[in-house]
Amino acid sequence: MNTYNELKMLYGAYLGVSDMDEYKTKEYVLSDLRKLIDEYIERYNMYYHDEVEEDAKKQTRITNLQDSLIVLKRMDAPLELSLLIKEKIRELKDEENRWFIRWFI
Repeated sequence: MNTYNELKMLYGAYLGVSDMDEYKTKEYVLSDLRKLIDEYIERYNMYYHDEVEEDAKKQTRITNLQDSLIVLKRMDAPLELSLLIKEKIRELKDEENRWFIRWFI
């Protein structure tokens, strides 16, 4: 994976976790993710990180939540958060499927 896509995944993970209102202590995980993003930008001297952040914001909520699952696994984040994210992805996919069915009927 190239540095652009890796950073986009980190930003997506940040957005995905920030979307999790059900998780009461998400601020701790968000601060860890922010540190990870800042370290990544500094390590690779990425001057175009604003563009990458904008691209991550254009992704769907499901994609950002999936990115957060990948990054949280690497971070050894609380399992409770990962389970909540998986449940949120299922809910969003069910909602998407219901919309799709209503649209075609």
